Amino acid sequence: MDRLGLDPTEFVAVDEEGVVTAGIDPDETLATPTLAVVGRPNVGKSTLVNRMLGRREAVVQDVPGVTRDRVVYDALWNGRRFKLMDTGGWEPDAAGLQGFVAKQAETAMRLADAVLLVVDASVGATATDQAVARVLRRAEVPVMLCATKVDDDRLTSDTADLWRLGLGEPHPVSGLHGRGSGDLLDAILEILPETPRDDFGTSGGGPRRVALVGKPNVGKSSLLNKLAGEERSVVHDVAGTTVDPVDSLVELDGQVFRFVDTAGLRKRVKMASGMEYYASLRTSSAIESAEVALVLLDASEPIAEQDQRVLTMVVESGRALVILFNKWDKVDEERRHQLTRELERDLISVRWAERVNVSALTGRSTQRIAPALNRALESWDTRVPTGRLNQWLNDLVAATPPPVRGGKQPKIMFATQAQTRPPTFVLFTSGFLEAGYRRFVERRLREEFGFGGTPIRVSVRVREKRPRKK
Repeated sequence: MDRLGLDPTEFVAVDEEGVVTAGIDPDETLATPTLAVVGRPNVGKSTLVNRMLGRREAVVQDVPGVTRDRVVYDALWNGRRFKLMDTGGWEPDAAGLQGFVAKQAETAMRLADAVLLVVDASVGATATDQAVARVLRRAEVPVMLCATKVDDDRLTSDTADLWRLGLGEPHPVSGLHGRGSGDLLDAILEILPETPRDDFGTSGGGPRRVALVGKPNVGKSSLLNKLAGEERSVVHDVAGTTVDPVDSLVELDGQVFRFVDTAGLRKRVKMASGMEYYASLRTSSAIESAEVALVLLDASEPIAEQDQRVLTMVVESGRALVILFNKWDKVDEERRHQLTRELERDLISVRWAERVNVSALTGRSTQRIAPALNRALESWDTRVPTGRLNQWLNDLVAATPPPVRGGKQPKIMFATQAQTRPPTFVLFTSGFLEAGYRRFVERRLREEFGFGGTPIRVSVRVREKRPRKK
């Protein structure tokens, strides 16, 4: 399937006539149970999650508090699918930012079908671990105890002391080296139910995927919480609160969208380091896997280089685009005039994008987001019939022919739309077309066929000259 360019979750079917079709595996649409991974800060939860997934998904760094939101990943073991919910460090009496993180961990335990408590075997059961265990002993779902950082046999005997937490047998494992991870996954499958307690399954091919992106502290998590109607992402005054992409199913105007809240992009990926580097990679991956990007700009501040960098990333990825000017409640008349000039100067390359002025704090105009998303996605999926495209192109070339190059005027012989998502057009010509003329064709394509909210690509294929017969 990799050679066909399909996602591993897709299947291929061949009918009697040999026609190949691809789609989502029917098994993928079935609801799967969720395991919440909890524990105090810096015990190695995200490292263990990556080990159980068999790939590096969760952001990991050797400092406490890297994971802050509850982040869900799809996992597969022994042919059985389930979801892993990574959480931030849980401390019962935490305050401030750490208090919000702990609240997310508590929500994860309430929503999950089973809970895995992770304890650092090299440290032993701390007072925080004992407080967490007291809460979990009253849980209504199965709870399993995992002793992590057991990198060799010397620490295996120390895990026996964890029996006093009252959560049953501790399972020794090394998230870093993978020691005991297979046995742990086998035990997890035994306590996980076949189906989740609450089935929020989707139908109709699944919800459209929306990436929520922007520079740090622009209000992405606040907007997601406002749209979802709950504290889905941790929100704090500290810039860069969100590290991992956070998925949420959000219903807008009767339609379900899958929103992904991402880390704020403050540096180029090549210049970032540590936690920020991996967060940038996750954000780039979230954009690539989305269908449409919601780019948030702070309307109360001048458009910055970071904002333009984010927009460029979305355009280059070929995703549909909606620009939200957030914090509109802070914009006065003078700032509106300044913003108009900034739009003409700094956003001229994406003037085709859908734009909405919103306020995540007050909820202003958030009802306009769903229509803007749908218009952008409709343009992203649009295909122009070849006959209509060439008839339009012949009229365009007759009125405005390509500029002469090297003493000869190139001819456009034929055009076709090669693909959608994004709309991509190929012009077959007798000579090279100047970049300015290609931009002219793109602009007129938009005027004639719409394409608001999506980038479009125009490429040229020059016909090779046939050698003369002797």
